[in-house]
Amino acid sequence: MNMPLTVPIPLLREGDRLTRDEFERRYEAMPELKKAELIEGVVYMGSPVSFVQHGEPHSELAAWLGVYRAFTPGVRAGDNSTVRLDMKNEPQPDVVLFFEHGGQTDLEDGYITGAPEWAGEVAASSVKLDLGPRFEAYRRNGVREYLVWRVLEQDIDWFVLRGDQYERLAPVDAGILHSEIFPGLWLDKPALLSGDLPRVHEVLQQGLHSAAHGTFVAQMQKRVRQK
Repeated sequence: MNMPLTVPIPLLREGDRLTRDEFERRYEAMPELKKAELIEGVVYMGSPVSFVQHGEPHSELAAWLGVYRAFTPGVRAGDNSTVRLDMKNEPQPDVVLFFEHGGQTDLEDGYITGAPEWAGEVAASSVKLDLGPRFEAYRRNGVREYLVWRVLEQDIDWFVLRGDQYERLAPVDAGILHSEIFPGLWLDKPALLSGDLPRVHEVLQQGLHSAAHGTFVAQMQKRVRQK
């Protein structure tokens, strides 16, 4: 009796145009692959990561976000987490922050499904992607705040979704940015760019001790108790 032939699963390749289901099928068949993303239906593959241009700033951004998460109930933070945005987009943001209950996302099979409220990217060679197709995918799907740290240009863009368009978040004072979605999430942009991490965390602590954050924590605690 003739046995049916097993058709091998094609490899993911940079520039492939795939559906999200086919992207996931091929990705799962390549466990050795560390990072691949589907952005607007196109596959993007991760290149070797520089410590100076990506690894170190990534860790600094994740640490800042992690402290905020530690003192804010009802929110969750992730690092390099797959996000199922829509049928043409499955990115892996460097960092994300989202509401645990009553937000825009669900966890399905361990994956974030829907648009996280906040996403951040460290961009060196990926600037054109992060401020191009990814920017449009996040905007269209309703990622409410989006930060891009342009390492080579020594600048940070923080966008907030107003209506259906992104606008740059204006600093409140001396380059300090305040999230509009997550009260108390304060960032001293000049300090982060200059590597003054004690100042970065000092300003974050000021945000965490603000009246707005206290009110937000009370609201989130109530939301958590209701679940």
